[in-house]
Amino acid sequence: MTTLHRLLIVAGTTLFFAAPSLTSTGSEDAAGDGGKTSARQVELPGTQLLTVHSSIVGQDYDLYISLPRNYNDSTRRFPVLYLLDGQYDFSLLNGIYGDLYYDGFLPELITVGITWSGHHSNVDSLRMRDFTPTSLKQIPYTGNAPAFLACIKGELIPYIDAKFRTDKMDRTLMGSSLGGLFTLYTMFHETELFTRYVLTSPSIGWDNGVTYSYEESYHAKHARLPIKLFMAVSALEGGGNMFGKLVDLLKSRNYQGLQLDTRVLEGMGHAGSKPEGYTRGLQSVFARPSKILDPSKLDALVGKFRMNPQVAVSIKKENNHLVLLAPDSSTIELQAESENDFYVRGVYLYLKFQRNNAGAVTGLHVDQFEGGVDLIKEE
Repeated sequence: MTTLHRLLIVAGTTLFFAAPSLTSTGSEDAAGDGGKTSARQVELPGTQLLTVHSSIVGQDYDLYISLPRNYNDSTRRFPVLYLLDGQYDFSLLNGIYGDLYYDGFLPELITVGITWSGHHSNVDSLRMRDFTPTSLKQIPYTGNAPAFLACIKGELIPYIDAKFRTDKMDRTLMGSSLGGLFTLYTMFHETELFTRYVLTSPSIGWDNGVTYSYEESYHAKHARLPIKLFMAVSALEGGGNMFGKLVDLLKSRNYQGLQLDTRVLEGMGHAGSKPEGYTRGLQSVFARPSKILDPSKLDALVGKFRMNPQVAVSIKKENNHLVLLAPDSSTIELQAESENDFYVRGVYLYLKFQRNNAGAVTGLHVDQFEGGVDLIKEE
């Protein structure tokens, strides 16, 4: 595996990223004016950098933080997504999250990218140290995953929970390559620390496939694996047999509570698994339920709902599901999340039917990315 070195410049609590140059050292006249002015860095808006010292590992860790757009609502708490290798992939995640949130696939999340502090830290060695669960003689400074996991559980997560309004019952861990290996290690050793796990191109071959022994030990003591798990591997990177073996093993166990989704990414290599794998993975583990409701319950929701004298929408029943007939006569299929809550796949559009004390439907709240509006049901 090769490393693409990136320049990270920290200014206050805002992160600035400069794309790596493939043709120069960065000391040349970027502005083309003889060096009289310096090129501005590209800022990643809405982010902050926090540093935490781990007494368990004896290491300072940088945490790249992005808060959801409605974080100022002090009545709410938010799920947290923890990303390994934040030095490489926090900016990637920032873009993926924004797109998926806009399309209605993700709820509002606090995202935390974990990396190592220091401008001259040897990231390759530190990854190998912290992400590997066992020590190999031929590779020095390996096998620190137990301590790093203890750091995440006992130091990093409590720090984030104390500083931000987090939902302590809803955490996600995401990683790739060695980060995927560590994600699996965490899943089998501190399963309920996270409710969702997303990993791509995991280094399952580490130490002759030691991950399989962790699964065996877990299975010997547990009939439940109450998590949502997404795993992906690229078709062109190799290692597909080991990946497939783990997938088959997990399926054969019939773990109670396990929601497993896997994918082989065609035409991709090892590093290229992350953009599509993280996108598909987050869609999978945060997928909203699509319930089949009793037809009589759907009948109670049918009707015309008016926003003003000029604008109204109609809710109809077709083939045992609801559809919304928009003012332009377009038809939108609605997915049921509950008896009162519906959504549209691939669009930021949520509907909540409002009822009076007797249980009769009186109105409809429609929430879109740009804001919400209340409609009154016509008699």
